[in-house]
Amino acid sequence: MRRILILFLLSFSLVCTNTTLAYNRDIPPYAKWGRIAMEETKKRYPMTEIIDYQHLGRRTINSSKSTETFKLWLRQDSKEWGVWVVITFDPKTDRVLSIRFKELR
Repeated sequence: MRRILILFLLSFSLVCTNTTLAYNRDIPPYAKWGRIAMEETKKRYPMTEIIDYQHLGRRTINSSKSTETFKLWLRQDSKEWGVWVVITFDPKTDRVLSIRFKELR
């Protein structure tokens, strides 16, 4: 009986570990930057609703500078438009260097 209990607990811990690892793999590496892009967009356009966003890619400029680019789709009343958000950061420290916005109307 004790052997069965030990096998059950061991199997259960393996299932929990695999589930946790699978969950962590599903989080894309740009998720942190996407959250920042949405937060900063809400600050810049406080009366709008973000209805969609797309990660357009990462670009390495040099060893101390990279960019993440996102396209966010905004709605205010009956108007909808896109905004590109480019976050420049230091990839070694993840410190944000600048955030640029470009409206797509």
